[in-house]
Amino acid sequence: MCGVAKGSVRGGLLLGLAVVVALAATGVWNPFPGLWDWVDRSQPISEPDVVWQQRVGGTPRSVTIAGDAVVVEQRTRVEARSLATGTQLWERKADWSAVAGGDRDPVVAVGKLLVKGYELLDPTTGATRRRDDDAVAVWTYRNLLLDARCTAATDCTLSAWDPRGTKPLWTAFLPGVHSGLLADNPGLRGTRRLTATRIDDGVAGPEPVPPLLGFPVDGRVHVVDTATGRVLQNVEPGRDERLSVVGGRMLRIAARSQDGTCYYAISARDPATGQEAWQRAGVNLRTADAAGCVQREDPQGARNVLIGVGADGREAVIDGYDGRLLWVGDSATKLIAVDDRYAVFRSADKRSVVARELGTDRVLWTRPASAKAGAALTPYAAVLGDEKPSRLVAVDPRSGRELAVLRTSANALAVGSQGMIVGEGREIGYVRFGAAGGTPAPPPGDGGIPGPGGNGPGGTGPGSGDNDDCGPKGELCPEPGGGKDG
Repeated sequence: MCGVAKGSVRGGLLLGLAVVVALAATGVWNPFPGLWDWVDRSQPISEPDVVWQQRVGGTPRSVTIAGDAVVVEQRTRVEARSLATGTQLWERKADWSAVAGGDRDPVVAVGKLLVKGYELLDPTTGATRRRDDDAVAVWTYRNLLLDARCTAATDCTLSAWDPRGTKPLWTAFLPGVHSGLLADNPGLRGTRRLTATRIDDGVAGPEPVPPLLGFPVDGRVHVVDTATGRVLQNVEPGRDERLSVVGGRMLRIAARSQDGTCYYAISARDPATGQEAWQRAGVNLRTADAAGCVQREDPQGARNVLIGVGADGREAVIDGYDGRLLWVGDSATKLIAVDDRYAVFRSADKRSVVARELGTDRVLWTRPASAKAGAALTPYAAVLGDEKPSRLVAVDPRSGRELAVLRTSANALAVGSQGMIVGEGREIGYVRFGAAGGTPAPPPGDGGIPGPGGNGPGGTGPGSGDNDDCGPKGELCPEPGGGKDG
């Protein structure tokens, strides 16, 4: 009887399997893809679980939210996935990729190393929107795309494009390009951001284009107005100087070795007139190493602000446009994130992080955190990473309201208007904001081309308020009466 029962069960299973295979073959019902997804799914990347979790083809080099798609750059290819479901939308062979445009008009630039040209792809369909066969470098911003092409070593043209435009907005001549200006977003003379473990450097996505950019060419810095394409200055630094373009000013940063220490001085000039706008002495912008005060790094900062250290060891945030001190810490506090609007710093007792609005004494919020906590500011959320216990937290940058709280060892890779991408190894997942009791505050506008009568990148000065498009002191937007902010 037992042998008969076993035979009946085995026969029933085989019959059922045959029926399922027949249904799948005829397209009536196919359970196998879902079944395989269930078998192949890795352990949840966080707790609470993410909206979706997918394993990509290789370890991501960068991840960017581009409208309704997630663009994942890998070593030899780039792919896009649906922000809603995580399913793959398209894949291309490419050595580099970069996203330009805002939430409503994103594009993906892709290309190959040591090969001229690039393609601009639609992030949702992968279709080619524009192709270029000559460019040697591309810079991507939230409201502009720049490329450079050279007919000879000393004959190069810089062109500015609307992210989805088909004709350049302007072109400018540059006498050559630095040998490092290749592929996507090669280094210019600006600021370098504070970094944090477990938070990707590009978590905020593309930034609005600054009003001025500094292109290093053969030991000189060419300052270009991004509204018109005019080359305003062509400057060679002094022997003890480093040049940097921040907040619409050209900074001459001097570091002089004497008495076993480095003495610093900053002179900020208006590139259009050459006149000095402000100056400060004794502020270390962390541009020099200990070997003879040689300046090998750009100053620390973000967008239109600089981070300096005074002679008393206290950190400060400085407005690049007018030199104002927007925030000065105590001797034991440590700045961990900054942008044009806010400063996030570790408290003196190393038990919490605090957010302050720049230019005011107003404390926005305080959260408990360890001495190893890191942070990043994005247009939509402030992201905090901590250890023991391992956490990623996204909060509204103004109010501190929790948008997402994850128990996870994953990294924060990209932040968008409604959520963020986290990842560990080849696994990435999407976390939707609001589960903890709210949605993020409206972000700054996508912005337009900076310049008088137009829009530009954000600022901190009087009259700009929450408008992120009027320059460091609101000088790029006309007043209601027709004048301009000084």
